[in-house]
Amino acid sequence: MDDLVGSFPEMCNYGQCKLKSLEMICGHMRLMMVQQSFSSSPSKPKYTYDVFLSFRGEDTRFGFTGNLYSALSQRGIFTFIDDNGLRRGEEITPSLRKAIQESRNSIVVFSKNYATSMFSLNELVEILECHANHNMWVLPVFYDIDPSHVRHQKGTYEEAFAMHERGRFKHDIEKLQKWRLALRQAANLSGLHFKIG
Repeated sequence: MDDLVGSFPEMCNYGQCKLKSLEMICGHMRLMMVQQSFSSSPSKPKYTYDVFLSFRGEDTRFGFTGNLYSALSQRGIFTFIDDNGLRRGEEITPSLRKAIQESRNSIVVFSKNYATSMFSLNELVEILECHANHNMWVLPVFYDIDPSHVRHQKGTYEEAFAMHERGRFKHDIEKLQKWRLALRQAANLSGLHFKIG
């Protein structure tokens, strides 16, 4: 599964390609869950959720991510999605942290404005801590964003970090470095790249 790297252009018939994109992600999640069921032991923790969805709400909640959540749920993949809408704060809530920790897998939907959200960046840091410490499987999905922009903070990601550096985090270099490292680590994982147009 570590060799899973893909680029799936969404062109021509947008609706049909979007459906194929969702099918592809659901297929990868089912395969991962089957592999996990064979490798699980009685001492491994029980999980509340099969998948935790991380995304920038204003970018994809009512489009790609909302449809992905529906597709996963229809296939019996128990998925956590934060229904609280847009986050104005910076820190993730204890209940959301618990949902991340109680999820066996995570799908991170990187979109053009993902890095503008301090909340999303902190959520990503928590997900990668679970990946490192609890063997959470993480599938990055690059939705209409070049993976190298996420990895190297270019384009809209560079602009977002410039905003963070000018704003309330100009004296919190440690926080900025954590976010940058998390983006690099996530973008270096095997994932899927979906282009629009």
